[in-house]
Amino acid sequence: MQAVLNTRRTFVETSNVEEKLDTLIKMLNDADNKTKNEIENRIVGMGEDVADLLVDRLENAKGTQRGVIAMSLIRLGECSIAPLRKLAEKSQDFRWIANYLISEI
Repeated sequence: MQAVLNTRRTFVETSNVEEKLDTLIKMLNDADNKTKNEIENRIVGMGEDVADLLVDRLENAKGTQRGVIAMSLIRLGECSIAPLRKLAEKSQDFRWIANYLISEI
């Protein structure tokens, strides 16, 4: 089990990757720059398993959340390409975002 930050910036235990990711993404709403960087590092540290979930969250994310998700996908690298291509095929509105992120990988 890995620890993640909760909204009070303390650690809570959870083994559910999706729940952990959603908690981290929600925390971005009121996070300072240091905390944003820590959250991004934790997301990337979750590894390849989180790439599909990040692409899924990218479609509805705005502002800081979208930026951190995008940067996390870039940092995850090759494992992000297939889900981003799927997004590009599925959604015309997000095709340019997916193509840009792929070009940065």
